[in-house]
Amino acid sequence: MANKANTEGTTVEDALDPGRALVPAVVRMNETRVRHGFWPKLARTAARIPFAREVVSLWYCARDPATPTAAKGMMLAALAYFVLPTDAIPDVLAGVGFTDDAAVIAGIMALLQANLKDRHRQAAQSALDRLNADD
Repeated sequence: MANKANTEGTTVEDALDPGRALVPAVVRMNETRVRHGFWPKLARTAARIPFAREVVSLWYCARDPATPTAAKGMMLAALAYFVLPTDAIPDVLAGVGFTDDAAVIAGIMALLQANLKDRHRQAAQSALDRLNADD
């Protein structure tokens, strides 16, 4: 049975459907999931994933008012997939758990690279430096 995400009937499965990534209800659902789960998940996993800087760069780009709405929707879908605890390859599997997340992030970065600016990458590096300093 699908979990209802909001009163509009959007489900988790809807949010993961690439064809629905830009539907306003799905964008709101992904934005909420990312807002609540992104930093806690990153804090738990940053040391174990070699693509942490790319993930945080996407986060900063998706929050930038200058980023086009369509790009934000796709970025939020990718970040929501990263945050989602149950994905194609469970993150708890040692060695391979984040390969699907890495593939999704790499694909979005390749598709939307024109939207990723140096300021997003610099903000990501600063955030990761602060996160690592807290350890």
